[in-house]
Amino acid sequence: MKNLLVSKLVGSFAAAALVVGMAGSAAFAQDKAPAKPAEAAQPAKEKEGAKPKDADKGKDKNKDGHKHGKGEKVDHLHVGDTAPDFTGKDLEGKEHKLSDLTKAGKTVVLVWFNPDCPYVVKHFKNDNNTFTKMAEAFKDKDVVVLAVNSGAKGKQGAGNERNAKAKKDWNISFPIILDEAGTIGKAYGAKNSPATYVISKTGSLAYMGALDNDSTPKGPGSTNYAIQAVNELLTGKAVSVAETKPYGCGVKYAD
Repeated sequence: MKNLLVSKLVGSFAAAALVVGMAGSAAFAQDKAPAKPAEAAQPAKEKEGAKPKDADKGKDKNKDGHKHGKGEKVDHLHVGDTAPDFTGKDLEGKEHKLSDLTKAGKTVVLVWFNPDCPYVVKHFKNDNNTFTKMAEAFKDKDVVVLAVNSGAKGKQGAGNERNAKAKKDWNISFPIILDEAGTIGKAYGAKNSPATYVISKTGSLAYMGALDNDSTPKGPGSTNYAIQAVNELLTGKAVSVAETKPYGCGVKYAD
């Protein structure tokens, strides 16, 4: 009887072990089955016409919206740069070429001119004669003063006839160059009359900005920056005030 009971218990344990073993084998077989490959992640679809995320990376924008590469100058002309060369004809038809003047050892003063601009008029009325006095003071010191009128045809203060009258009325002793196409003015970025540029005899831009320190149309200021810069250049000194904000009437370009 005792032996029969033991046999039944052994049989029961064997059956249970067989069931557990079969379950374990099934689980092992399932773990060994090859995993189903995951679907590749699809890139987010960009909106039609959208710019790539990094399209503007490394670029700067100036106020007019033009993009510039890193390190590129936003302003196209700076003190110390070689002054843009030009050839222009005065009211009498005589040509003046900047590089010829600097090669001859001349210091050149460029003043943007408009005879109908009150900021220009203030330097001529009531015997002020700022420009004429400047030209006379430096005429024997290898300094050339040139007025440039970049007003387009039909614009305020433009044209040979109007400028010839101003030259006569104001006894202007230096040439007035007509730049009706605006080529010279745009090369220098001239935006106002009487914006002023002083070019050293080596051809580099030594001063740019306002003619003097009075930005009103009432009369000349106490300091003439152009005269100050020229005097410093002539004595071999560094220009103490090399750039100021120009004032005056907007240059009347064609566009």
